[in-house]
Amino acid sequence: MIQNKLSFHQSSVSLEIIGLPDYSNNDNKDQISIISEWKLTIIDKPLIEGKIDHLGPIMNAFYIYSSLLIKNENPIYESRLIDIKADNLYIHNIVLKSSKENVKPLILKIGNSLLSDIINCFDQLNESSKVITKKTGLSINIPKKVRFGINNKVKFFNFIMPPFIAICSLILLSSTFIYFYNPVEDKERNELINPK
Repeated sequence: MIQNKLSFHQSSVSLEIIGLPDYSNNDNKDQISIISEWKLTIIDKPLIEGKIDHLGPIMNAFYIYSSLLIKNENPIYESRLIDIKADNLYIHNIVLKSSKENVKPLILKIGNSLLSDIINCFDQLNESSKVITKKTGLSINIPKKVRFGINNKVKFFNFIMPPFIAICSLILLSSTFIYFYNPVEDKERNELINPK
């Protein structure tokens, strides 16, 4: 049986998902419900690949790490398969550990732009209608604490911005009228219209 391949691209990163549709659930022939393997290609870095049971934990790691980075907390993530920590504000160290014995861990250093591109590829995968992640056993578990913090910041920002923009607009408009208004000319005009 020919497997389907779907690719998700963002600048210098590409995520390829390989698998089959689940015909018992009336899946479309172009869909992937059973992921057999995946490959993450980053320009100038070694190829990262694995099975479905590796993809979920690695996606979780990147999501949690990037959330910690946004919250300005000490961004360190460590697990059985992957460790991520910041070298400085711009460089992130990633250690990918193999589930096979006697295989050395893969160590990568990536910048903010590559981190963003990787997250974007994972987002494209999550939002794709052609890959049914719920049936594949791929679970993305962002802790509630992290989700709550991000959602609250976005809600607060959306709540505060419209009134802030409105007040700034009023101040700008009022200052414009004050700048062009000349009370001496107004007094002279009134004396011409209504002479004593």
